[in-house]
Amino acid sequence: MATVNAPPHDHARLLSLGRSVLEIESRAISDLAKEIDHTFAEAAEIMLGCRGRIVVLGMGKSGHIGSKIAATLASTGSPAFFVHPGEASHGDMGMITVDDVVLALSNSGETDEIVILIPLIRRLGVPLVAMTGNGNSNLAKQATVHIDVGVKEEACPLGLAPTSSTTAALAMGDALAIAMLQARGFTEEDFALSHPGGALGRRLLLKISGLIHTGQEMPVVTPETSVAEALVEITQKGLGMTAVVAPDSTVLGIFTDGDLRRVIDQRFDINTTSISEVMTTQCTMVNANILAADALRIMQDGKFNALLVIDSERRLTGVLNMHDLLRSRVF
Repeated sequence: MATVNAPPHDHARLLSLGRSVLEIESRAISDLAKEIDHTFAEAAEIMLGCRGRIVVLGMGKSGHIGSKIAATLASTGSPAFFVHPGEASHGDMGMITVDDVVLALSNSGETDEIVILIPLIRRLGVPLVAMTGNGNSNLAKQATVHIDVGVKEEACPLGLAPTSSTTAALAMGDALAIAMLQARGFTEEDFALSHPGGALGRRLLLKISGLIHTGQEMPVVTPETSVAEALVEITQKGLGMTAVVAPDSTVLGIFTDGDLRRVIDQRFDINTTSISEVMTTQCTMVNANILAADALRIMQDGKFNALLVIDSERRLTGVLNMHDLLRSRVF
Protein backbone atom coordinates (compact mmCIF):
# COMPACT_ATOMS: atom_id res chain seq x y z
CA MET A 1 0.00 0.00 0.00
CA ALA A 2 1.48 3.36 -1.03
CA THR A 3 2.31 5.84 1.70
CA VAL A 4 0.58 9.16 1.33
CA ASN A 5 2.76 12.02 2.46
CA ALA A 6 0.96 14.55 4.64
CA PRO A 7 1.17 18.12 3.42
CA PRO A 8 3.68 20.34 5.28
CA HIS A 9 2.30 22.52 8.03
CA ASP A 10 3.07 26.10 8.95
CA HIS A 11 5.54 25.74 11.84
CA ALA A 12 5.00 29.30 13.01
CA ARG A 13 1.28 28.65 13.32
CA LEU A 14 1.88 25.39 15.21
CA LEU A 15 4.15 27.20 17.65
CA SER A 16 1.57 29.91 18.12
CA LEU A 17 -1.18 27.35 18.79
CA GLY A 18 1.01 25.52 21.32
CA ARG A 19 1.82 28.72 23.20
CA SER A 20 -1.84 29.68 23.21
CA VAL A 21 -2.81 26.43 24.92
CA LEU A 22 -0.18 26.91 27.62
CA GLU A 23 -1.23 30.51 28.17
CA ILE A 24 -4.91 29.58 28.51
CA GLU A 25 -4.17 26.76 30.95
CA SER A 26 -1.75 28.96 32.89
CA ARG A 27 -4.47 31.60 33.30
CA ALA A 28 -6.89 28.92 34.45
CA ILE A 29 -4.57 27.86 37.26
CA SER A 30 -3.79 31.47 38.16
CA ASP A 31 -7.52 32.26 38.39
CA LEU A 32 -8.03 29.12 40.49
CA ALA A 33 -5.42 30.27 42.99
CA LYS A 34 -7.20 33.60 43.38
CA GLU A 35 -10.54 31.90 44.04
CA ILE A 36 -9.34 29.31 46.57
CA ASP A 37 -11.34 29.74 49.79
CA HIS A 38 -12.40 28.12 53.07
CA THR A 39 -13.76 25.07 51.25
CA PHE A 40 -10.20 24.05 50.42
CA ALA A 41 -9.24 24.09 54.11
CA GLU A 42 -12.41 22.21 55.05
CA ALA A 43 -11.69 19.52 52.46
CA ALA A 44 -8.10 19.19 53.65
CA GLU A 45 -9.26 18.90 57.29
CA ILE A 46 -11.71 16.15 56.36
CA MET A 47 -9.04 14.18 54.53
CA LEU A 48 -6.47 14.75 57.27
CA GLY A 49 -8.95 13.27 59.74
CA CYS A 50 -9.57 10.20 57.59
CA ARG A 51 -9.03 7.01 59.60
CA GLY A 52 -9.15 4.82 56.53
CA ARG A 53 -8.27 5.74 52.97
CA ILE A 54 -9.17 8.48 50.55
CA VAL A 55 -11.15 6.86 47.73
CA VAL A 56 -10.94 8.88 44.51
CA LEU A 57 -13.67 8.61 41.86
CA GLY A 58 -13.74 9.99 38.32
CA MET A 59 -14.96 9.06 34.84
CA GLY A 60 -13.19 9.56 31.52
CA LYS A 61 -10.54 12.25 31.58
CA SER A 62 -11.51 13.11 35.15
CA GLY A 63 -10.78 9.49 35.97
CA HIS A 64 -7.26 9.77 34.63
CA ILE A 65 -6.74 12.92 36.70
CA GLY A 66 -8.29 11.25 39.73
CA SER A 67 -5.96 8.27 39.38
CA LYS A 68 -2.95 10.60 39.39
CA ILE A 69 -4.29 12.54 42.39
CA ALA A 70 -4.77 9.26 44.29
CA ALA A 71 -1.18 8.28 43.52
CA THR A 72 0.11 11.67 44.66
CA LEU A 73 -1.87 11.50 47.89
CA ALA A 74 -0.63 7.98 48.63
CA SER A 75 3.01 8.94 48.07
CA THR A 76 2.79 12.03 50.28
CA GLY A 77 1.42 10.49 53.44
CA SER A 78 -2.32 10.29 52.73
CA PRO A 79 -3.30 6.66 51.97
CA ALA A 80 -5.50 6.71 48.86
CA PHE A 81 -6.60 4.64 45.89
CA PHE A 82 -8.67 5.15 42.75
CA VAL A 83 -11.98 3.38 42.07
CA HIS A 84 -13.66 3.48 38.68
CA PRO A 85 -17.23 4.66 39.33
CA GLY A 86 -18.61 2.38 36.64
CA GLU A 87 -17.15 -0.61 38.47
CA ALA A 88 -18.24 0.76 41.85
CA SER A 89 -21.90 0.31 40.95
CA HIS A 90 -21.18 -3.29 40.01
CA GLY A 91 -19.54 -4.47 43.20
CA ASP A 92 -16.55 -2.20 43.88
CA MET A 93 -18.56 -0.06 46.32
CA GLY A 94 -17.54 -2.76 48.76
CA MET A 95 -14.06 -1.24 48.65
CA ILE A 96 -15.36 1.85 50.48
CA THR A 97 -15.60 1.52 54.27
CA VAL A 98 -17.10 3.74 56.97
CA ASP A 99 -13.60 4.97 57.88
CA ASP A 100 -12.90 6.33 54.41
CA VAL A 101 -13.35 9.68 52.67
CA VAL A 102 -14.53 9.90 49.06
CA LEU A 103 -13.05 12.48 46.69
CA ALA A 104 -15.16 12.68 43.52
CA LEU A 105 -14.11 14.51 40.35
CA SER A 106 -16.55 15.63 37.67
CA ASN A 107 -16.27 18.85 35.70
CA SER A 108 -20.02 18.97 35.05
CA GLY A 109 -20.94 17.58 38.45
CA GLU A 110 -23.60 15.53 36.69
CA THR A 111 -21.66 12.44 35.61
CA ASP A 112 -24.24 9.65 35.81
CA GLU A 113 -21.84 6.98 37.06
CA ILE A 114 -20.90 9.21 40.01
CA VAL A 115 -24.29 10.77 40.78
CA ILE A 116 -25.82 7.31 41.08
CA LEU A 117 -23.33 6.49 43.84
CA ILE A 118 -24.15 9.52 46.02
CA PRO A 119 -27.05 7.85 47.94
CA LEU A 120 -24.84 4.86 48.67
CA ILE A 121 -22.01 7.08 49.91
CA ARG A 122 -24.42 9.05 52.09
CA ARG A 123 -25.88 5.83 53.49
CA LEU A 124 -22.41 4.77 54.58
CA GLY A 125 -22.01 8.10 56.35
CA VAL A 126 -18.76 8.67 54.50
CA PRO A 127 -17.66 12.29 53.95
CA LEU A 128 -17.87 13.27 50.27
CA VAL A 129 -15.48 15.89 48.90
CA ALA A 130 -16.52 16.99 45.43
CA MET A 131 -14.30 18.73 42.91
CA THR A 132 -16.35 20.14 40.05
CA GLY A 133 -16.65 23.10 37.71
CA ASN A 134 -20.34 23.57 38.46
CA GLY A 135 -21.38 24.69 41.92
CA ASN A 136 -25.08 24.15 41.10
CA SER A 137 -24.68 20.52 40.10
CA ASN A 138 -26.07 17.51 41.92
CA LEU A 139 -22.60 16.41 43.01
CA ALA A 140 -21.67 19.85 44.32
CA LYS A 141 -24.91 20.32 46.25
CA GLN A 142 -24.89 16.89 47.89
CA ALA A 143 -21.21 16.86 48.82
CA THR A 144 -19.97 17.41 52.35
CA VAL A 145 -17.58 19.96 50.88
CA HIS A 146 -17.41 21.26 47.33
CA ILE A 147 -14.24 22.67 45.78
CA ASP A 148 -14.89 24.78 42.71
CA VAL A 149 -12.37 24.08 39.92
CA GLY A 150 -14.34 25.79 37.16
CA VAL A 151 -12.44 27.44 34.31
CA LYS A 152 -13.45 30.25 31.96
CA GLU A 153 -12.46 28.40 28.82
CA GLU A 154 -10.99 25.16 27.61
CA ALA A 155 -7.74 25.35 25.68
CA CYS A 156 -9.40 23.24 22.99
CA PRO A 157 -10.66 25.74 20.37
CA LEU A 158 -13.78 23.61 19.91
CA GLY A 159 -14.50 23.80 23.63
CA LEU A 160 -14.95 20.04 23.65
CA ALA A 161 -11.75 18.29 24.73
CA PRO A 162 -11.14 18.61 28.50
CA THR A 163 -7.93 20.63 28.73
CA SER A 164 -7.97 23.64 31.04
CA SER A 165 -10.55 21.91 33.24
CA THR A 166 -8.46 18.77 33.74
CA THR A 167 -5.34 20.87 34.30
CA ALA A 168 -7.16 22.86 36.98
CA ALA A 169 -8.41 19.70 38.70
CA LEU A 170 -4.94 18.18 38.66
CA ALA A 171 -3.40 21.32 40.10
CA MET A 172 -6.02 21.45 42.86
CA GLY A 173 -5.32 17.83 43.69
CA ASP A 174 -1.63 18.65 43.99
CA ALA A 175 -2.48 21.63 46.19
CA LEU A 176 -4.48 19.41 48.55
CA ALA A 177 -1.79 16.73 48.67
CA ILE A 178 1.04 19.15 49.41
CA ALA A 179 -0.97 21.15 51.93
CA MET A 180 -1.70 17.91 53.81
CA LEU A 181 1.92 16.78 53.45
CA GLN A 182 3.09 19.87 55.27
CA ALA A 183 0.28 19.69 57.83
CA ARG A 184 1.31 16.12 58.67
CA GLY A 185 4.96 17.09 59.04
CA PHE A 186 5.81 14.61 56.28
CA THR A 187 9.60 14.38 55.87
CA GLU A 188 12.05 13.41 53.14
CA GLU A 189 12.60 10.10 54.90
CA ASP A 190 8.84 9.44 54.99
CA PHE A 191 8.73 10.13 51.26
CA ALA A 192 11.66 7.80 50.65
CA LEU A 193 9.89 4.99 52.53
CA SER A 194 7.11 5.27 49.94
CA HIS A 195 9.67 5.13 47.12
CA PRO A 196 12.27 2.56 48.24
CA GLY A 197 13.01 1.41 44.69
CA GLY A 198 13.66 4.83 43.22
CA ALA A 199 16.72 7.02 43.18
CA LEU A 200 15.27 9.21 45.94
CA GLY A 201 14.67 6.18 48.16
CA ARG A 202 18.23 4.99 47.69
CA ARG A 203 19.60 8.47 48.34
CA LEU A 204 17.67 8.86 51.60
CA LEU A 205 17.68 5.30 52.93
CA LEU A 206 20.69 3.33 51.68
CA LYS A 207 23.57 3.12 54.16
CA ILE A 208 27.10 2.09 53.28
CA SER A 209 27.05 -0.85 55.70
CA GLY A 210 25.64 -3.01 52.92
CA LEU A 211 28.16 -1.84 50.33
CA ILE A 212 31.54 -1.96 52.06
CA HIS A 213 34.28 -4.56 51.64
CA THR A 214 35.00 -6.40 54.88
CA GLY A 215 37.17 -9.23 56.19
CA GLN A 216 39.52 -10.75 53.63
CA GLU A 217 38.26 -8.33 50.96
CA MET A 218 39.89 -5.37 52.72
CA PRO A 219 43.38 -4.36 51.56
CA VAL A 220 45.33 -4.11 54.82
CA VAL A 221 49.02 -3.87 55.70
CA THR A 222 51.04 -3.09 58.82
CA PRO A 223 53.31 -0.04 59.07
CA GLU A 224 56.46 -2.17 58.68
CA THR A 225 55.32 -3.53 55.32
CA SER A 226 57.51 -2.45 52.40
CA VAL A 227 55.99 -0.40 49.61
CA ALA A 228 56.64 -3.30 47.23
CA GLU A 229 54.66 -5.71 49.45
CA ALA A 230 51.89 -3.12 49.85
CA LEU A 231 51.60 -2.90 46.07
CA VAL A 232 50.98 -6.65 45.95
CA GLU A 233 48.16 -6.24 48.48
CA ILE A 234 46.67 -3.35 46.50
CA THR A 235 46.82 -5.34 43.27
CA GLN A 236 45.27 -8.47 44.80
CA LYS A 237 42.37 -6.64 46.43
CA GLY A 238 41.74 -4.39 43.43
CA LEU A 239 40.55 -1.28 45.26
CA GLY A 240 43.39 1.04 44.31
CA MET A 241 44.55 1.54 47.91
CA THR A 242 45.38 -0.14 51.17
CA ALA A 243 44.73 0.72 54.77
CA VAL A 244 47.67 0.79 57.16
CA VAL A 245 46.71 -0.52 60.60
CA ALA A 246 48.22 -1.24 64.00
CA PRO A 247 48.07 -4.77 65.52
CA ASP A 248 44.72 -3.94 67.14
CA SER A 249 43.29 -2.85 63.73
CA THR A 250 43.45 0.85 64.64
CA VAL A 251 43.86 2.86 61.46
CA LEU A 252 47.22 4.60 61.14
CA GLY A 253 46.92 5.78 57.56
CA ILE A 254 46.17 4.98 53.95
CA PHE A 255 48.29 4.40 50.86
CA THR A 256 46.70 5.12 47.48
CA ASP A 257 47.60 5.30 43.80
CA GLY A 258 48.30 8.99 44.36
CA ASP A 259 50.81 8.19 47.09
CA LEU A 260 52.48 5.70 44.77
CA ARG A 261 53.01 8.38 42.13
CA ARG A 262 54.67 10.54 44.79
CA VAL A 263 56.94 7.64 45.78
CA ILE A 264 58.01 7.14 42.19
CA ASP A 265 58.55 10.87 41.59
CA GLN A 266 60.79 11.10 44.67
CA ARG A 267 62.69 7.94 43.65
CA PHE A 268 62.12 5.97 46.84
CA ASP A 269 63.34 2.38 46.82
CA ILE A 270 60.05 0.46 47.04
CA ASN A 271 61.79 -2.63 48.38
CA THR A 272 63.42 -0.96 51.35
CA THR A 273 60.99 1.87 52.10
CA SER A 274 58.32 0.98 54.66
CA ILE A 275 54.75 2.01 54.02
CA SER A 276 54.73 4.06 57.24
CA GLU A 277 57.25 6.45 55.68
CA VAL A 278 55.06 7.33 52.70
CA MET A 279 51.47 6.73 53.77
CA THR A 280 48.92 9.48 54.22
CA THR A 281 48.06 9.82 57.89
CA GLN A 282 45.37 12.51 57.60
CA CYS A 283 42.83 10.33 55.82
CA THR A 284 39.06 10.66 55.81
CA MET A 285 37.24 7.94 57.74
CA VAL A 286 33.53 7.33 58.27
CA ASN A 287 31.13 5.17 60.25
CA ALA A 288 29.26 2.31 58.56
CA ASN A 289 25.90 3.87 59.45
CA ILE A 290 26.23 6.95 57.25
CA LEU A 291 24.06 7.22 54.16
CA ALA A 292 25.58 6.18 50.86
CA ALA A 293 24.60 9.57 49.45
CA ASP A 294 26.63 11.30 52.17
CA ALA A 295 29.60 9.05 51.47
CA LEU A 296 29.36 9.92 47.77
CA ARG A 297 29.35 13.64 48.60
CA ILE A 298 32.39 13.25 50.89
CA MET A 299 34.31 11.42 48.18
CA GLN A 300 33.36 13.90 45.48
CA ASP A 301 34.26 16.88 47.65
CA GLY A 302 37.59 15.35 48.64
CA LYS A 303 38.30 14.09 45.11
CA PHE A 304 39.25 10.60 46.24
CA ASN A 305 37.94 7.16 45.32
CA ALA A 306 37.94 5.27 48.61
CA LEU A 307 36.88 5.66 52.21
CA LEU A 308 38.04 3.79 55.27
CA VAL A 309 35.19 2.69 57.51
CA ILE A 310 35.90 2.54 61.23
CA ASP A 311 34.14 1.85 64.52
CA SER A 312 33.98 4.14 67.55
CA GLU A 313 37.51 3.03 68.58
CA ARG A 314 39.00 3.96 65.19
CA ARG A 315 39.38 0.27 64.30
CA LEU A 316 39.03 -0.62 60.62
CA THR A 317 35.76 -2.40 59.84
CA GLY A 318 35.51 -1.94 56.08
CA VAL A 319 36.55 -0.17 52.89
CA LEU A 320 34.24 1.65 50.51
CA ASN A 321 35.16 2.27 46.88
CA MET A 322 33.58 4.80 44.51
CA HIS A 323 32.61 1.96 42.16
CA ASP A 324 30.53 0.44 44.98
CA LEU A 325 28.51 3.65 45.17
CA LEU A 326 28.10 3.89 41.43
CA ARG A 327 26.85 0.32 41.27
CA SER A 328 24.27 1.15 43.93
CA ARG A 329 23.03 4.00 41.69
CA VAL A 330 23.15 6.62 44.45
CA PHE A 331 23.24 9.74 42.28
